[in-house]
Amino acid sequence: MKNRLVNVDDYRQHSPYSDPGRHAALLDAVPTDIATVAATARNVIVHYRAGGVDLPSDRLDEVNCRWVDRILDTDQSRFPLPLSAERPAADRVAGCCRDHTLLSVAVLRQHDIPSRSRVGFASYFTPGWHHDHVLVEHWNGERWVWADPEIDPAGDWRFDGYDIDPTAGLFDSAARVWLAYRAGTIDPDVYGVAPESPIRGAWFIYDYVLHELAHRQKDELLLWDGFGAMPDDFADADLTLVDEIAALLLAADDGDEAAEKALSDRYATDTRLRPGAQIRTISPFSGTVSTIDLRR
Repeated sequence: MKNRLVNVDDYRQHSPYSDPGRHAALLDAVPTDIATVAATARNVIVHYRAGGVDLPSDRLDEVNCRWVDRILDTDQSRFPLPLSAERPAADRVAGCCRDHTLLSVAVLRQHDIPSRSRVGFASYFTPGWHHDHVLVEHWNGERWVWADPEIDPAGDWRFDGYDIDPTAGLFDSAARVWLAYRAGTIDPDVYGVAPESPIRGAWFIYDYVLHELAHRQKDELLLWDGFGAMPDDFADADLTLVDEIAALLLAADDGDEAAEKALSDRYATDTRLRPGAQIRTISPFSGTVSTIDLRR
């Protein structure tokens, strides 16, 4: 990944998702070193599946808070305290990697540090399996840096989770995985939510390329949101469209300014590539499909 300063200033500003609104002062108080930012995100948010917490039924909908200001509304309703004050794990806001990343991105943007979320697959949680995952990518003044705010550095990870080497195969973007699948070099059935889950495979990777594009364009959607060119039946998927977008994403990562501009232009003009005013979302608990109006 070349260290090109392409559109970096665009990522200093909040998106509607990362904007803390009335909670701005809480983010102002968080130091900006990535270790502290990540620890703060873990202190506020607990993973709804992997956090070791059994959520009561009346709290399941917390995973759909979607916007940072609503995540912080929920947090502050329980802990009207600085974000550094320790929260018991059972009382943290239920979320997932997307939410750890979004809150981290919000802190960094609040301090004028360019940052964005990256959607893909991580190989470091379960041997032989590639979990869907979201990382922080922030500009350190010279290059884009990948960091995983969800993992505690006290664990035996055997790599620097706050400066993940993009060439090490620890995390691959959805675009890279999709093109590897199309080239026949990977088994798509080891890419998904978890080894015990049926949510995996080519259709899942396809959808995640569209999520990767949306997040790159600062529409940091929930991972279970559906929109645009995501079909109900993979047989109806527009494979050529996603091939093109994946190739542009990889080229943009490599510093190709024309590819970066093409992504922005296509996202702005092609309704298949972006969420509209309404999207469909699938509950990760019940599988229920509902329609969400994104206009607040």
